[in-house]
Amino acid sequence: MVEKKNKQQGIYALRLRRFIDEVTVYPVSCEKLAAGRSDREWLDGVLAGGAKIVQLRDKTSADGEFLAKARYFREKTREAGALFLVNDRLDIALLADADGVHVGQDDLLPADIRRLAPDFIIGLSCNSLEQARTLGEAVAKGDCPVSYFNVGPLYPTATKQGLREFIGPRAIASFAALCPLPFTVMGGIKQSHIKELCASGARRIAVVTAISQAPDIAAETAQWRQIMAETLAVLSSPAIGVGGAGNEVER
Repeated sequence: MVEKKNKQQGIYALRLRRFIDEVTVYPVSCEKLAAGRSDREWLDGVLAGGAKIVQLRDKTSADGEFLAKARYFREKTREAGALFLVNDRLDIALLADADGVHVGQDDLLPADIRRLAPDFIIGLSCNSLEQARTLGEAVAKGDCPVSYFNVGPLYPTATKQGLREFIGPRAIASFAALCPLPFTVMGGIKQSHIKELCASGARRIAVVTAISQAPDIAAETAQWRQIMAETLAVLSSPAIGVGGAGNEVER
C-alpha cells in the first residue's frame, strides 16, 4: 500500500513539474469552432506545432465516441511527450489514462477527484476573486487538492456564450496575489495580447479559437510558442527585472 502511494506521488510530482516547467501555450479543443476540422485533426496540428499540453473539451459526443477520442488523444500525446487533460469528465480521463482533468466551479469537487485519481493534475476555473481567495486559503491550510487554477474569461469569447462580464488583463495580478498555485489565463486571447498578458504575470495561456480556426493549426501553435518564449525571455532578463513565473507552489 505504501509502495503504491509512493508511486502515485512520484507520478503526480513528475506531471506537475512538467506542467510548471514546459507549458506556455495550452491548446483546448472545440470541434465546432475548428473550421470544419475534427478534434483528431486539431490534435495532430497542435502536436506538430510543439504543444506540451492539450485539453480535450467535448460537450456533445456520446460517451463511447468521447472515450475513443480520448484514447486517441492519449496515444498521440504520449508519442509526442505532451500532457493530456480532459475537460470535466473524470470517468473518461481515468479510462483513457489521461494526465489529469480540468473542472469548473459547478463540476465534481477537486477533493473527490483527488481521492479517485491521486496522481492526476487537477485544474480549476476561477472566475472571481472570491473563488481565488477560497483556493488560496485552502493552500495555506495545506488542504488543497488543486494543481493549478485558470483565470478568466479575460475577453469576449465564443466558447462562453451568454456571458456579458469579462475580467480583463488587469485582474491577473489580483488573482495571483490571492493564490500561490500555478495558473493559466483564458478567454478570447489573441496573439496581439500575449506581451501584455505576460507583462501582467501570465506564464501559461490557454487558447481555443485563435488556434482552432487558424488556416494552419501547426504553424499557428508554433508561432504562439515562439512569441511566448521570446516574451518571457525578455521579461526574465536582469535588465527588465521581472523574473520567474509567479505562483509556482508544487503540490
